[in-house]
Amino acid sequence: MTRQLYKATKLFDGYSFQENVIFAVEHGKISYEVSDVSEPVEQLNGLVVPGFIDVQVNGGGGAFFNAEQSTQCLAKMLSAHGQFGSTAIMPTLITDKVEVMSAAADAVAEAVANHQAGIVGIHFEGPHLSHPKKGTHSEQYIRSISDDEFAIYARQDLGIKMVTLAPETVPIADIERLVKLGVKVCIGHSNADFDTTMNALRVGATGFTHLFNAMSAFTSREPGVVGAALWDDNSWCGLIVDGHHVHSTSAKLAIRTKQRGKIMLVTDAMPPVGTDDMEFDFFDGRKVIRTGDRLNSTTGELAGSVLDMASAVRNTVNDLDVSLGESLRMASMYPAQYLSIPTKGHLTHGADADFVLLDDSLLANATFIAGQKI
Repeated sequence: MTRQLYKATKLFDGYSFQENVIFAVEHGKISYEVSDVSEPVEQLNGLVVPGFIDVQVNGGGGAFFNAEQSTQCLAKMLSAHGQFGSTAIMPTLITDKVEVMSAAADAVAEAVANHQAGIVGIHFEGPHLSHPKKGTHSEQYIRSISDDEFAIYARQDLGIKMVTLAPETVPIADIERLVKLGVKVCIGHSNADFDTTMNALRVGATGFTHLFNAMSAFTSREPGVVGAALWDDNSWCGLIVDGHHVHSTSAKLAIRTKQRGKIMLVTDAMPPVGTDDMEFDFFDGRKVIRTGDRLNSTTGELAGSVLDMASAVRNTVNDLDVSLGESLRMASMYPAQYLSIPTKGHLTHGADADFVLLDDSLLANATFIAGQKI
């Protein structure tokens, strides 16, 4: 099928809400040039919105990228998150051995080459982090950048490349080198001061990983990483809105303070998303235990989340008093802009046909990637 017509009772295209909209999906793209309505039209009862884009996904559906580096693992992750409206994800490998990083890169390269639905690149969260701000990352694997890692970051077959690092542990010349290699450098798990952080931004870092968590705090005499993240108008911040990682007032303050369009919702999701699993094995001998909707490692730290993007949108609307339209943009348009994917994150004419059908409670009823229901 090359063309399918849909009628949405309500549609948000990323800019405005519309009612009773007929649109077509042709060759995986959105079209509003619909003159022949005698063709079969599929009714979509609910709110059609742009597909969610999550730049930090460690696992889902029982799959854990650090435990299994394969396209099958990536498919499980996408399937788990797709049921909650995610149409594009950045599989995220947390601090691990270089051999695991290489295998993860190979898996993503294969997925990208095969146009595997929803896989747009890879996010290496570590291993070049701060020991005091390591969070649940394995201390034994935290290290400087070696030639082996630079060889991975230089690959051109990985789609979009992200690296989360602590700028106080990485020479400024190495950050410049990463940027020249096409890597989107994110600052995270960092105890850097304000000036060090701003210097990293000056040479091309563009993001902050899970704002507030595992980074130096904002204080009266030293703004720290948090201060730099909120002060800088040109960078993006990932925000985990699960009620555990960030106090609602802190999140509201960040949204009020940061340049509009520069805060994006992320999940930092772990394997239990989409399952009833209550624990899983971390790859360094520890376990991660689920208590309600919170995950902690057996050493006590928060260990990612069981958050999905539809829940993140609902939490942002209900707990942070952000409008529905802006919350949806934080889950779709703004991460697309961060990743420099102009065809995603909105549903205007010619956009990728990545969309979600939400019900009145903002639960995902159906998800489409390139026009194909998943």
